[in-house]
Amino acid sequence: MARSALLNVMVQAALKAGKSLSRDFGEVQNLQVSVKGPGDFVSQADLKAEKIVHDELMKARPTYDFLGEETGEEKGSDGAHRWIVDPLDGTTNFLHGIPQFAVSIALERNGEVVAGVIFNPATDELYTAERGSGAFLNDRRIRVAARRQITDCVVSCGVPHLGRGDHGKFLVELRHVMGEVAGVRRFGAASLDLAYVAAGRLDGYWETGLSPWDMAAGLVLIREAGGFVSDMKGGQDMFDSGSVVGGNEYIHRALTEVVNRPVPGR
Repeated sequence: MARSALLNVMVQAALKAGKSLSRDFGEVQNLQVSVKGPGDFVSQADLKAEKIVHDELMKARPTYDFLGEETGEEKGSDGAHRWIVDPLDGTTNFLHGIPQFAVSIALERNGEVVAGVIFNPATDELYTAERGSGAFLNDRRIRVAARRQITDCVVSCGVPHLGRGDHGKFLVELRHVMGEVAGVRRFGAASLDLAYVAAGRLDGYWETGLSPWDMAAGLVLIREAGGFVSDMKGGQDMFDSGSVVGGNEYIHRALTEVVNRPVPGR
């Protein structure tokens, strides 16, 4: 597949950071871990990976804004472009030796995500997408699943944990979804959940309490794979709302309806 110069920069940054994460993953028990909050950890591997991505991207486009999970926002002089980076999505999985984590890099232009790269170094799976050019897994074109009935579908979600999210609200959403689908999965890395929807492995996905770096690359992947993404209310306010629903045209619509059903009467 042909890639633009910018997408090539993103891919090389993700691969380089992934190589660093792979080395640290092999020594996971020796990582120095500091606590950021209840159930939310950051490792030296995380910080190191973000520095690698930052340096690679800014070397190529030093005037772009940069938003990273660990280092925050850095303003550039360009004004139109912003890198959005999660150097290690699935940190808790990583620290527990679970090979479901990824480097996620997105490029935003004038407020719209136009390119995304998600790389899981544990499985050597590289997802890429550029607006108007399709979505790919290791250079193979991918499409969202074609199922039209939500009762045939396997969907994924994020589950709020200690100190995070509205547990009661989520349990209502889950109760409704469980009664409509063939299966529910929780993998622990939002970027990969979105990538799996793009690749047709999952039929749909919903989650709340996310940050832009969790979902930015996945949004363009799903769209370029022929799917639909929105916030939980069906709008396009994903970054501000911190919520996302994704799937093909039919499942996106059905899943959005299901997760917004009111609390059942007692």
